This record gives sequence, C-alpha cells and structure tokens, in this order.
Amino acid sequence: MAKGFLPYEVDQRLLLPPDLREWLPEGHLALFVLDVVQTLDLSAILDVHLQKDVRGREGYNPRMMVGLLTYAYCVGIPSSRKIEKATYEDVAFRVLTGNQQPDHTSIAQFRKEHLAALAALFMQVLRLCQKAGLVKLGHVALDGTKVQANASKHKAMSYARMNETEKKLQDEVNRLLAEAERVDAAEDAQYGKGQRGDELPAELARRESRLKKIREAKAALEAEARAEAEAKAREAEEKLAERARQEAETGKKMGGRPPSVPDPEQARPKDQAQRNFTDPDSRIMVDGATKAFTQAFNVEIAVDGDAQIIVARDVTQRANDKRELVPMAEQVRENMGRLPDNLSADSGFFSAEAVTDPRLADTNLLIPPDRQKHGGDSSAEGAGPPADPPTATASVADQMRDKLRNEAGRQLYKQRKAIVEPVFGQIKEARGFRRFLLRGLQNVRCEFDLIALTHNLLKLFRSGWSPSTAAAAAPASLT
Repeated sequence: MAKGFLPYEVDQRLLLPPDLREWLPEGHLALFVLDVVQTLDLSAILDVHLQKDVRGREGYNPRMMVGLLTYAYCVGIPSSRKIEKATYEDVAFRVLTGNQQPDHTSIAQFRKEHLAALAALFMQVLRLCQKAGLVKLGHVALDGTKVQANASKHKAMSYARMNETEKKLQDEVNRLLAEAERVDAAEDAQYGKGQRGDELPAELARRESRLKKIREAKAALEAEARAEAEAKAREAEEKLAERARQEAETGKKMGGRPPSVPDPEQARPKDQAQRNFTDPDSRIMVDGATKAFTQAFNVEIAVDGDAQIIVARDVTQRANDKRELVPMAEQVRENMGRLPDNLSADSGFFSAEAVTDPRLADTNLLIPPDRQKHGGDSSAEGAGPPADPPTATASVADQMRDKLRNEAGRQLYKQRKAIVEPVFGQIKEARGFRRFLLRGLQNVRCEFDLIALTHNLLKLFRSGWSPSTAAAAAPASLT
C-alpha cells in the first residue's frame, strides 16, 4: 500500500475567520512589535488624524501604520515601495497590517506627516529598555560615523568656484539680455511692437535660475561664516575676561599672547567651503572606513555598555567630534536622569575645554588626547606606567594620559570599542542603513531617531522582555 500525503488544496476557502497571529511562530519579532506598539502613547499622531476632515474614505489605523514602519525598519526595509510589496508577499507584514495592504504613497505620506512624532517614540522605547533593566549607566561609550546624505558630492560647489561661476553666469546673462534686446528691436521693426519675440529665451531663464541658486548658496555660506566668527568672538571675550580676572587676583601679568577677537562683519567663507545644491544641509566629509570624500552627515551615539542600548543620539554637520562631548553627555543626563559612572570616547572627542567642563564633573572621563594606532593597544599611546606621576600643574592632556596608563583606566578604556562600534556595525551591515532617505538636517535627525528606536527595540526583544511579562511582574496597584 502506497504512502499517502497530507491534503493540499490551494483553493480551499477558510470556513472561519483566521487568527492572524497563528500564522507566525510564538515569540516572532512581528508579534513583539504588535504588543509594544499597543503600549506606546501615540496621542501626538492620533490628534492630527482627529482634526482631519471627516469627508472622504477612511484612513488606515495610525497604530497599524506605526507598527508597520517600526517592523520594516527593524528588518532593514525603509523603502515605502518595498514595504508595500512586503505587505503582499511577507507573512509577518500581513499579520502586522491585519491583512491590509497600504500603498507606498500612503506609507510615505504617513511617515512624512508624522516624522517628528515617530522620532519622539525613541524616548518611549528607551524608557521601556530602562524598565527592563537593560540600562545600567556603569560605562557609556561615545562614537561618531559618517552616513551618506541623499545628495551627490558632484552637486556641490566651493565658495571660490561660486564667485567664478557667478561672474561667468552674469556675463552670459548680460550677453543674452543684449541679444534678446537686439532681437526684440529687429522683430519690432519687422512685425510691429508687441508682436512675437517678447518671450524670455530658454537659455536666459536657465542661466538666471542657476545664478539665483548660486547667490543663495553664497549667502548661506557667508551667514555661516559670520555665525562662526560670532561664536569665536564670544569665546575670545570670555577668555580675555578670565585672563583679566586672574591677573587682578594674582597681581601678575599672564604670559602668552592674549586671544584676538574676530570681527563677524569681516568674516568671509574660506575658498574651499562648499554648498550642495541637492541637500544644502549636508557636508563633504571623509568616510572613516573608505577614506573617500562623500556628501554626508556625522551621526553621534552614546551607548550603554550593559546591553548596547543607545541612550543618546544626534546628527550634526560637523566633520569632527571635538565639540560633541559636552552636548552628548548632557543629552545622556537629560534622557536618563544622571551621567554614567564612566564615559569613554576616542581621541576625536578630546579637547582641554571639554574634559574640564564643570558639567562633566560627575563622570569619570576616559578620552585619550592622542590618536590611537589601528590594531594596537586600545589604551593610550605610550602605554605603561609613567616615569613620574603628573604634577598639580601638569596639562589636562598629560593628566588624561596618566589616567589611561594606570591599570584601572586601561581596562575601562579597552571596553570602549566593544561597546559602541558593534552598534554602528549592526545598524549599517545588519539593517543596511548606509544612506539617508530624507534631506535637510531636521529630517535626517528624525530619520536616525527611527533607526536608533528600532535598534533599542531589537535589543529589548532579544532580552526576552515583553509587555505581558512586565505587566505580570509589576506590583498590583492599591485601590
């Protein structure tokens, strides 16, 4: 007797409505996302929908759309078109949407309309990570990486070239205007005034449009140069005031040259300063991995060492990290209620002003003043005990070098790479986030908040925590 087979009828109709959750195995990420989204406060999104005109067809449930986008980012699918395709072809997506298929336009519009509100969910997920015991704040590590902007570096132009091109275009515009006037005069003589020949030539319109863009880009660069000069002027004035105070206290004239105060009105951009016409907020930066110049933003993260939870994040236009130490540490304090016991970063974050900032007095800073050799010891350059301990008058850099030479400092700093660098690897390699989809500094900041949110959510998922177990573990309220 031949062995039989299980029934196989692809056209079999379901006699009862199915429970979509049964389509996925217990403990699936999509089910976890569904449960978490039910606990999130989506009032900022829901309020927008309540204010909309009631006419027209009903829209998709915002909670479903949030779950759909969150899961899509978790599995590395940020494209609205690919998300739409997945709602037809991927069982997990069908479960998340309740077997609905929003089109890519609706998905993209929802993300665009609620981008800031979606980004704000980062803090809610971070709070869940904290409640789950995944954030200890024993050791937080900082790092930055360059993420490519949605713009080509070939669409950028330097300030010096802008000046050259502006003059060239103005000459061409003048020539075309003169030619247009000559043609107008000839046609007026031939056909009569007001007859044909009075349209704006296409070449003239194209050049005037480009001339306008160049002048706008020049004005933006000049405004940035003035703002930077104003910041340097304030810093110089503060140093001069401190210098005068110390001289008054000691009765001695301080050595060295007093800092000069720049005049913001005289500030001009450097000739090599560039502006991109596709995404003016992006900047030409050197990619740390490839050492190639790319149009990018600088992404900063602070990662807790216990479970690699992102506790602070930012996206900046600055190619180096020297100014980011204090703002990132302050964001950790704001997000978590206190500074970590230990805060480490690579030498790119070091400056004497930053590491001596009184706002960072409550954390043990581990930031080498010198760049480390790739593949070498992860402690400070010249590792080993110093010949003599630093004196009270030793420089800030020497004091930091000494801290990183002792055994406790060496062991703590060795942990930095293992804490923060794998997070960028997970974001870029595992979830394929190597390029921003959106343009403009505020938009890319919100976009990275979505990335950071999903990173933390995945850590929460893999920890075994769930809203149901958390509710069961919570003490009963007294009524």
